[in-house]
Amino acid sequence: MRVLMTSLAIEAHFNGTVPLAWALRSAGHEVRFASQPALTERITAAGLAAVPVGTDHTHNELVRTLGAELTGFYRDIDFTGRDAGLLDLKAANLLLTATFYAQANNDSMIDDLVDYARFWQPDLVLWEPFTFAGAVAARVTGAAHARLLWGPDLFLRTRGRLREELDRLPPQRREDALAEWLTWTLDRFGSTFDEEVVTGQWNIDQMPAGIRVNSGQQSVPMRYVPYNGPSVVPDWLRSEPRRPRVCLTLGITVREKAYPSLVSLDDLFTAVADLDAEIVATVDAGQLADVSSLPDNVRVTEFVPLHALLPTCAAVVHHGGAGTWSSAAAAGVPQLVVAGMWDNVYRAERLAELGAGIYLPPHEVTPALLRDGLERLLSKPSFAEEAARLRDRIQAEPSPAEVVPALVELTARHRRTDG
Repeated sequence: MRVLMTSLAIEAHFNGTVPLAWALRSAGHEVRFASQPALTERITAAGLAAVPVGTDHTHNELVRTLGAELTGFYRDIDFTGRDAGLLDLKAANLLLTATFYAQANNDSMIDDLVDYARFWQPDLVLWEPFTFAGAVAARVTGAAHARLLWGPDLFLRTRGRLREELDRLPPQRREDALAEWLTWTLDRFGSTFDEEVVTGQWNIDQMPAGIRVNSGQQSVPMRYVPYNGPSVVPDWLRSEPRRPRVCLTLGITVREKAYPSLVSLDDLFTAVADLDAEIVATVDAGQLADVSSLPDNVRVTEFVPLHALLPTCAAVVHHGGAGTWSSAAAAGVPQLVVAGMWDNVYRAERLAELGAGIYLPPHEVTPALLRDGLERLLSKPSFAEEAARLRDRIQAEPSPAEVVPALVELTARHRRTDG
């Protein structure tokens, strides 16, 4: 079958789609990956056929321009859907549609993706869960389509809460910014909106049992397989560390200055100074520019593949991003997570509840707390034991290759054949 995969030009979101793309190709299916031009080099470097569509989105520039005002709004959103009331849910829906969904899925990308789908006629469209352009292209062409989740499905759970609240209101008060934007968008192509454009016809869920969120959507569980981009394993990773090794990373989006860091490198380096451990900090020269001093026990490397580094580590300190969190969980490494927004907070909280790591809210972070957390991770065997149990849950999920037959079956069931 023909499979069109698509993601916003956000490297961290793209990386989580690559193992399934490889599995589909290895099973003999034709796979093409569509995104904005900024992602083309990353797609081809992963060994996939790239289809550049539209112009690059400007979401990151918007975040940098509005700065703390916008990121503050993002951090205030209850993305878990647990405690937010109607006004909060409606405000979050409006804000995210205006500043993220419609900005990152710009009109030129959607138009070009629909044109390409009309030309290539895919059987299945797989879309990263915020790349609604993929759902639009599938709706217009009749392809089956599914969301490929890289994190717990908090978006759909929160949206379910919003729709429940809206259904209790008179029709004139049921403002739904996401539905309105997608309705206008689909109308340009002579198609209509329904909730399937938001949910997909099913999803592929890479979260393990205990972390996975049941959003009521048909789901195909799939094992998370780390992909960190083009990688070279450095010589120093061939030797066992003489002291406990700790990875310190702030993630791709912080390095690209798409979002500000929640903790300063100075605080992190102060916390680990003189710690009886080898610290591997994956930061670049720009991030180091404002650092006052570098402790002797810190090895700085601009990039090292996490799937090669983390199995040699006794702990990892990071921001809670999906790729870093999942790579650490898959390696069975205890985690200290400083998370402040989106689903990062949920993952960090669940990790702490499972006993496989420590969660520190950004407003509580001090060098002393960071140091204390690291010392606890390194000295208490229970963290490593629970991290190993989480790793085993991940390994118990079907591999990407094993889910391909289910995708073929679901595609045959959902693909529109009325021309």
